[in-house]
Amino acid sequence: MRILLTNDDGVYAPGIAALKHELESLGKVTLISPATEQSGVSHSITFLEPLVCKEIWDGDELHGIAVEGSPADCVKLGVSELIDEPVDLVVSGINGGLNAGINVLYSGTVAAAIEGAFFRLNSFAISLEWDPHADFATAAKIAIPLIQQVLEQKSGQPQLYNVNIPSAAVEAYRSGKMPQVRVVPMGVERYGEHYIKRQDPKGRDYFWATNDPPPKRTDHPTDLTCLADGHVTVTPLKFDLTDAGELEKMESWDLRIQ
Repeated sequence: MRILLTNDDGVYAPGIAALKHELESLGKVTLISPATEQSGVSHSITFLEPLVCKEIWDGDELHGIAVEGSPADCVKLGVSELIDEPVDLVVSGINGGLNAGINVLYSGTVAAAIEGAFFRLNSFAISLEWDPHADFATAAKIAIPLIQQVLEQKSGQPQLYNVNIPSAAVEAYRSGKMPQVRVVPMGVERYGEHYIKRQDPKGRDYFWATNDPPPKRTDHPTDLTCLADGHVTVTPLKFDLTDAGELEKMESWDLRIQ
């Protein structure tokens, strides 16, 4: 299996190194990721300037290819130009910080996986709860068997998956307890809308985004509620944003230009 590995934290991030090490048990891995951190860039792509690429070596071993662009650029360029044979699987991560709830829409990590899905390839976004001492090696050991199991059990059509791993699951795994996995929908509750207003030394106002308020807990399980309970979450996603139900209603409307 030919695997394209990318992220949004940059080519030197510890999360992608840990994931590469474990992914090599599934197939041939080509690492193509942004030259610098691209967190929160969502699905931006570069088309007003060239995409500069550079090979990154670790001694005599090729670590990967750094692209001066976005995560989506890396996948698009990797599948179209840089990998000389058909790609079977796209994996993005391991991100330092969860990509759950509405953060899915802002995430460069998830956008890279979505770009893989554009090419009709099975694609996974993998994220680990933020911790300054994050154990990416253990998170990778959790993620790889999950990827393998999903690929073995899914239907024939290529699919896009978002996987999130809380710190509690990593701690449980290290202690010999297998964390539980929940297949759940993405939470859509609003959160993180508050800003801190300050002034710079020249008296100009500026605003600093916070993560407050936290999302309200829903009665039904979502990625947000299950992560809060310490479970690993897997969410199938799709990039077609059409509201099929509303479209069906609107087909009978009499809309015209007056």
